[in-house]
Amino acid sequence: MVGQVVGYVRVSSVDQNQDRQLEAIGECSKVFADKISGKSCAKRAGLSKLMDYIRDGATVRVASMDRLGRSTRDLFDLVDEVSAKGAAVEFVKERITVDKNGSSPLDALMFGVVASFAEFERSLIRERQAEGIALAKAKGKYVQAPKLGANDVEQAQAMLDLGLPKTEVAARLGVSRQTLYAALRRSVQMNEKEVNL
Repeated sequence: MVGQVVGYVRVSSVDQNQDRQLEAIGECSKVFADKISGKSCAKRAGLSKLMDYIRDGATVRVASMDRLGRSTRDLFDLVDEVSAKGAAVEFVKERITVDKNGSSPLDALMFGVVASFAEFERSLIRERQAEGIALAKAKGKYVQAPKLGANDVEQAQAMLDLGLPKTEVAARLGVSRQTLYAALRRSVQMNEKEVNL
């Protein structure tokens, strides 16, 4: 285990491809992967397994910082957790390695600066997206995400009954997970009302 290089890759949805990240991290003894948004660490099974697996002397190699953490705080917490186990984190794109010794002063500085800029950039993207939607709404050109009809909800429920994850069901129906969750909730509420009549 000492000196072992362990990879971690994450894509935001089931239809995205991990190949580019796998190429970036190169050869690893073991690779853990998630196909889910990075907003919630609790829901990332691959990340949880990685944290259970790593030991002193290992290196966790990630294609870029945004694949590991979605916010600066999240990123620092995850790197601290890896470091506490005696392992190092290597970010390929940024060319930064952080280890249990706190790495070099320059790497530590660059880690903080790059992580902060990455979060700032994500905030700007969200802000521009909100402004674009507001402008499109004002011009009457905003089209909301497609809603699921009764047949779609039945199909979704059938897939869920077969054991498919909600993320995959949403992707197959071409909607966001939030849209799927809302449609399923509405369906349950309507069924409850019919039973009570």
